[in-house]
Amino acid sequence: MDKVRVMIVDDHEMVRMGIRSYLLTEDRIDLVAEASSGEEAIKLAKIHQPAVILMDLLMENGTGIDATKEIMKISPECKIIILTSYYDDEQVFPAIEAGAHSYILKTSRAEEVMGAIYKATRGESVIEPKVANKMMNRFRPQEKKPHDDLTEREIEVLKCLGEGMTNQEISEYLFIGVKTVKTHVSNILGKLGVADRTQAAIYANRQNIVLEKK
Repeated sequence: MDKVRVMIVDDHEMVRMGIRSYLLTEDRIDLVAEASSGEEAIKLAKIHQPAVILMDLLMENGTGIDATKEIMKISPECKIIILTSYYDDEQVFPAIEAGAHSYILKTSRAEEVMGAIYKATRGESVIEPKVANKMMNRFRPQEKKPHDDLTEREIEVLKCLGEGMTNQEISEYLFIGVKTVKTHVSNILGKLGVADRTQAAIYANRQNIVLEKK
């Protein structure tokens, strides 16, 4: 069986050393290059054509996301495994969109990293559970709430109802006519599907649609 050509990309020498020491114990792994920056990773990827790259995200001289984008252009068959400490939205989604094949954390066990490498050669992705949850939540339809259909002004009136204000008090607070307040209240009741202003007030407080205390 052919060896898997692997490159490590991380700006911390100790991290590279730790990964290297483990990879060198694997007979099926051919460690072809190491890079300490995204910029260097792009250059070395052109030269060594690794099949799999273990890519850090935040580095000097180019991020792992930028490097992933460029490497995907020059070597689309390469499987890039993001190996990082970060799983916030600002890192996860741009990395996946850039073409990353897998996304795992540096807290993963060595065997899990090796498993991700071998799975990558078979076209299988490995996604850290915390990252997978973020991805699912992003694409899962969000439940629509009744107050989502309220206008900005209706939301303001609803907040006032939540405080138990009368129409006159709302009129004075928002500097609008009492007749206009009555119209907004009527619209709010209809959109929320409640019978009266008391129920609207209860809804407002349950949904934390309240006036900011000064």
